[in-house]
Amino acid sequence: MARLKFFSIFDTSRNSNHANNDRLPSSNAIQQNLIVNKNLDGTTPHNPLYKLLRRFMSGPKIDGGSRTEAEEKVYSWLYALAQTQRDMAFEYVRSTERGLSFTEAEKRLRENGPNVPLEYTFPSWWHFLWTAFFHPFNMILIFFSALSYFTSDSPNGCIMLMLVLISVCLRFYMEYSSSKAAMKLSEFVRCPVKVQRCAGRVIQTELIVQVDQRDVVPGDIVIFEPGDLFPGDVRLLSSKHLVVSQSSLTGESWTAEKSADMREDRSTPLLELKNICFMGTNVVSGSGTGLVISTGSKTYMSTMFSNIGKQKPPDGFEKGVGRISFVLICVMLIVATIITLIDYYTSHQVTESIIFGISVACALTPQMFPLIVNTSLAKGALAMARDRCVVKSLTAIRDMGSMDILCIDKTGTLTMDRAILVNHLDSWGIPKEKVLNFAFLNSYYKTDQKYPLDDAILAYVYTNGYKFQASKWKKKDEIPFDFIRRKISIIMETESNKEDKSCQFHGRFMVTKGALEEVLKVCSFVEHIDTGSLLTLSSEEQLRILNLGEQVSNEGLRCIGVAVKRIQTKNINQSMDSEETIESDMVFLGLITFYDPPKDSAKQALWRLAEKGVRAKVLTGDSLSLAIKICQEVGIRTTHVTTGPDLELLDQDSFHETVKRATVMARLTPTQKLRVVQSLQIVGRHVVGFLGDGINDSLALDAANVGISVDSGASVAKDFADIILLEKDLNVLVAGVEQGRLTFGNTMKYIKMSVVANIGVVLSLLVATIFLGNEPLSPKQLLVQNFLYSVGQIAIPWDKMEEDYVKTPQIWSEKGLPMFILWNSPVSTLCDLSALLFLWFYYKTYNELNVVFFRSAWFVEGLLMQTLIIHLIRTEKIPFVQEVASWPVLCSTIVISAIGIAIPFSAIGDFMEFTNLPLSYFGFLVLLFLGYFTVGQVIKRIYILVYKKWL
Repeated sequence: MARLKFFSIFDTSRNSNHANNDRLPSSNAIQQNLIVNKNLDGTTPHNPLYKLLRRFMSGPKIDGGSRTEAEEKVYSWLYALAQTQRDMAFEYVRSTERGLSFTEAEKRLRENGPNVPLEYTFPSWWHFLWTAFFHPFNMILIFFSALSYFTSDSPNGCIMLMLVLISVCLRFYMEYSSSKAAMKLSEFVRCPVKVQRCAGRVIQTELIVQVDQRDVVPGDIVIFEPGDLFPGDVRLLSSKHLVVSQSSLTGESWTAEKSADMREDRSTPLLELKNICFMGTNVVSGSGTGLVISTGSKTYMSTMFSNIGKQKPPDGFEKGVGRISFVLICVMLIVATIITLIDYYTSHQVTESIIFGISVACALTPQMFPLIVNTSLAKGALAMARDRCVVKSLTAIRDMGSMDILCIDKTGTLTMDRAILVNHLDSWGIPKEKVLNFAFLNSYYKTDQKYPLDDAILAYVYTNGYKFQASKWKKKDEIPFDFIRRKISIIMETESNKEDKSCQFHGRFMVTKGALEEVLKVCSFVEHIDTGSLLTLSSEEQLRILNLGEQVSNEGLRCIGVAVKRIQTKNINQSMDSEETIESDMVFLGLITFYDPPKDSAKQALWRLAEKGVRAKVLTGDSLSLAIKICQEVGIRTTHVTTGPDLELLDQDSFHETVKRATVMARLTPTQKLRVVQSLQIVGRHVVGFLGDGINDSLALDAANVGISVDSGASVAKDFADIILLEKDLNVLVAGVEQGRLTFGNTMKYIKMSVVANIGVVLSLLVATIFLGNEPLSPKQLLVQNFLYSVGQIAIPWDKMEEDYVKTPQIWSEKGLPMFILWNSPVSTLCDLSALLFLWFYYKTYNELNVVFFRSAWFVEGLLMQTLIIHLIRTEKIPFVQEVASWPVLCSTIVISAIGIAIPFSAIGDFMEFTNLPLSYFGFLVLLFLGYFTVGQVIKRIYILVYKKWL
């Protein structure tokens, strides 16, 4: 994953000016930490010693949204500029009305650094290599390899180093390749910005130049038009009908008006300041100029990242592996020491005893663990790549298997992210073609920037066969849309002959459409529902129409009003003298309603996720009514819903309970999304995935166990995501969940099987060494047995999992593995000891003359037992009867077993001091393993009855 190097936000010295801090609005007292000196059960400890220890031992806390000192300075600076006069703003940033000189701009760029909220640094190759190399079991293998070389046991050391090398190279290659692909998707797009600079030593000339966004500095004067991004936090100098989209920061899909000709006060919420535009937002319509007051890490957007990299909870799987590693090392040291001392007591050979002790310790180590885990993750990454996913962090695949809650945004995830016209209603809520006709003409002749609503109107008319004959009309004038008026008016006249009775309208008209409230303000008349005659628009009629609009909004639809006015020919010349004069005394026609429809695949994908135990929660910045409408369409329950403002009013316990129950949370700020995710993780103890694509989603993406974004999302969001979808389709996530559980299942299968087998074998060796008073196997024989067994496990990542296992989230259980070992390890030890007793009493082999025969028989039995244990552990059903492993695992079992049986009869067996085994011994092995599977299956059924699960 990309490393993030943060700029410092302003100077944090003690001598900083505190005067500006007084301009900040008082912080909301309710926005406190969700977990502060409080137990999960709600009790608050008062013991000072407890509090002292808690500072060192406490887990992660949930930030309730309180601002840091650096954030307070950013807020104070923005409010100071918003409250000052426009001309005085230049004094704050040490600039002039002509702009900065090129020399001064270059100097400030060197001082402030590139204009990006975060500095993105692609990790070097050695960083990935170190991450792949530093694994507990790798360290154990390297340590024992060094001991092997020290005791002149070079073959053992070479094999262990080879296993480490394969594992490290595999993980390094996969993560390095995936990260490079992800970084290509998340590169900053070079964005040119129009800047006013001044040049000349004696007479300075103002120049308009284009510079890259990264090169903009505080004090620059920028010129912006529709579609432009603000390159920093900007104090407006001039504006004309300026409308800005702040959805990248707020998550809300609606726009905001901005105006330079006003001064704000501290009671105005920050994002509602009309004379301040923020980095990361864009111009929807209008134009203007602005003074850049903050860039890079000193912008408001940078405050959203102050906790980035600190929120993600520790990975339960890695913590479990660490504990198991510690336990195995302790057991290994104890058992290896005991066996070494016993062997030395009987043989009195220090070197041979140490070599045998090292071999036993190696037998206890799951040598293939890093390789199996990395192979499983790499296999999952390749499978997800086929489903058009870029996996930046391989461990995220495993976390997807544990995920039980998926938090998603509404727009573009559940919906198509586009407007579709639903209906055209008159003032009484009855569909009228006349309303659609004039709305169509308004959108058709509009020359200002067309919005998605205009495209929706045109598409609806063209696809439904309406013949409104726009060619018979001629546009005369236009009053463009601006956010103050929130409407657009088109003046046009018909070119049809007045004698043409087929034409419904004659003369010159003005058609206005826009926000329902604003359209009603300029209307004086309304058409009668039956006769079509004009009636005076009374206050009661206005209230009725507004209630109709509210009813439409509650149904999850967006509506705009349409009005028309016939213009007399004698008033044509003076009609455009005043917008207020011309836009008056209009006839209200009706409403046009729009809908952002859900994706066809969303409902099916959510149903499939629910089947697999993954609950969906919608976290959006849009309105609650719209979110409820969409959720009802796709099958998400809406019995428990809430909003961001409502959450702010709750105390700590109520907040957690509301988040736990709610399935739809609307009007959330970025910080509230973070708090919701952390509450689900820490208090609810869930594994949380978050799917988001905006800057406002970055905090939650970083905090979630699995952060998921899309390639069309904001660059910052993609950098904090673990998985990037090349398609906005939830079905891809379903495949990812399945792949994650398959990866998790095969990994747990290997861990449990290898630890059970290894501990069983080591216990057998310990008992046999004590019972026999000598080594039951020589070091090289034990090494070859362990190596063949380890090679046979390589096929496990290609094994299949049972359907019931994939249907539920899989989480690492701290108590599960120790109990599993205690129940199942004695079974394999019992099998080995049964073979030992059979050889001792039936063949009477273990004496000075028949030690070779005993070791040959013990070698074959031990290898076959460790190979067949895969099939006993891998399924809760009866192996080979109710459930059969995948063909790679079957082939591996057959090949390794055949090699183990053949070795005593080959030249390799002579080198390893083996001898031929009689056929009767193999008959005994058949009965032995039938008994082993029978006892093992009985233990398995009892274990499942007690713990309700197997793997």
